Amino acid sequence: MSTGTWAARRGQIETYFDRTAAEAWKRLTSDAPVSGIRATVRAGRDAMRSNLLSWLPADMTGLRLLDAGCGTGALAVEAASRGAEVVAIDVSRSLVEVARDRAGPAAARIRFEVGDMLDPAFGAFDHVVAMDSLIHYRAADVVKALAGLAGRTRRSVIFTFAPRTPLLAAMHVVGRAFPRGDRAPAIEPVAEAALRRLIAQEAGLSGFAVGHTKRVASGFYTSQGMELAAR
Repeated sequence: MSTGTWAARRGQIETYFDRTAAEAWKRLTSDAPVSGIRATVRAGRDAMRSNLLSWLPADMTGLRLLDAGCGTGALAVEAASRGAEVVAIDVSRSLVEVARDRAGPAAARIRFEVGDMLDPAFGAFDHVVAMDSLIHYRAADVVKALAGLAGRTRRSVIFTFAPRTPLLAAMHVVGRAFPRGDRAPAIEPVAEAALRRLIAQEAGLSGFAVGHTKRVASGFYTSQGMELAAR
């Protein structure tokens, strides 16, 4: 899938994480001291990652997992430690370099890549996890991306989206007030009911059903995980 809006937003995300926020993101995803606001984001991301991992098998020996938008690699490392063969991909070269440096012994089971998480050249998987990597895209683009991933997935596609809440809506408006060069790529809040409706209407997802779902709200971090399980 390569719609104009998807490609444009992907370019913004690549620029942001490689040029503007690489060091800040490296610090946020470590155990280094951070500000109170960033601490809430760190705690929220840790809680969400734990939730998503709990929806995967405890023993993943012989299974193949795609970490779609791997960031600094924490989820990929955990999946590999459970025995999975992992492809960890991100559009940001800076984040992938950090992930590779942090992988430790788990690196033997992880193939790190810089590129498009939707590229079919990476083959088929048992599970796909896209944590906070689809939150910058419009709902229609998200569902098309999920359909593309589902077409190469045998068991489950697990992802997060930004649920439409008053706080997120307000933050979205405030974010537009910052100078363009200082802005993070905008998050696209999505109403859960609308997302479920689009998923039900998408032919490419007809073989999957919504399973687990869990919202995490921690200060300035609000995200909702959802599982699409093969029928």
